[in-house]
Amino acid sequence: MAESKVLIGVIGGSGLYHLDNLKFIRSVEVDTPWGKPSSPISISTLPNGTEIAFISRHGAHHTITPTEVNGRANIAALKHLGVQAIVAFSAVGSLREEIAPGHFVIPDQIIDRTKGIRADTFFRGDGVVVHSMFGDPFSNKLNKFVAPRVADILANSGVKVHTGKTVVCMEGPAFSTRAESLMYRQWGGDIINMSVIPEAKLAREAEIDYTLICTATDYDAWRVGEAPVTVEEVVKTLHTNAGNSRAVAAGILEEVALHVASGELDEIKGSMRFACITRAESQSAEAKKKYSFILPYFE
Repeated sequence: MAESKVLIGVIGGSGLYHLDNLKFIRSVEVDTPWGKPSSPISISTLPNGTEIAFISRHGAHHTITPTEVNGRANIAALKHLGVQAIVAFSAVGSLREEIAPGHFVIPDQIIDRTKGIRADTFFRGDGVVVHSMFGDPFSNKLNKFVAPRVADILANSGVKVHTGKTVVCMEGPAFSTRAESLMYRQWGGDIINMSVIPEAKLAREAEIDYTLICTATDYDAWRVGEAPVTVEEVVKTLHTNAGNSRAVAAGILEEVALHVASGELDEIKGSMRFACITRAESQSAEAKKKYSFILPYFE
């Protein structure tokens, strides 16, 4: 692993392509065994000198569709730089009346509705079988630490923050049909996006604590009697949400970094130690070298 002071990674979603309150230091190009990340990684410092790594999920100019995002390269690059915790941002559709456009949501569960097109594991094609625990797909400690702080930052603006919610991840790039949207509500979905899978799964495999801060842009298509969501509606709300997301990031990252450095938020580290089912003598030298890029157990 690379020696680095960069313990916190930020993944920006739709509308969030840069962060405020940071001093840009350098741009890093990381070549991983799974290719290049969505964008060069920007290394910046917080006012206290803490370094933060930032990736734009869909590329610096939003040129990558949700299905085409190279999640493996994004997560592997952050891990290689030393990142121990990821604070990710995402625009979402709301499946609940109480989650209005502009509201923030920090989910704790996922329903995966992607279609197997995306590479959702690092361990494929090399004869190495690994199973990760994913019952709680987000870091509980990181979620509980971040949520009240996000609420405090947004309190003066009147923006509500919801927790304990389930995010549905659909393939896209088209939005839901009305029937699908209604079905997701019946399943217990509260919000919907196109990016948390495979990101959360890969972060788990790389032993990185991961939390997702979502901003609602619309009511999806479930509201009978109203027109389904349009791109114009989403983009209009994105601008306001992006400003609030930058304020949230500026307000929480310093504290998150301090507590990650102290080990207080460490929950996922070590979880993959016994996840590999394939005996060591059956693993090729090439596979071991490849997987040592993200985990020490293959070195």
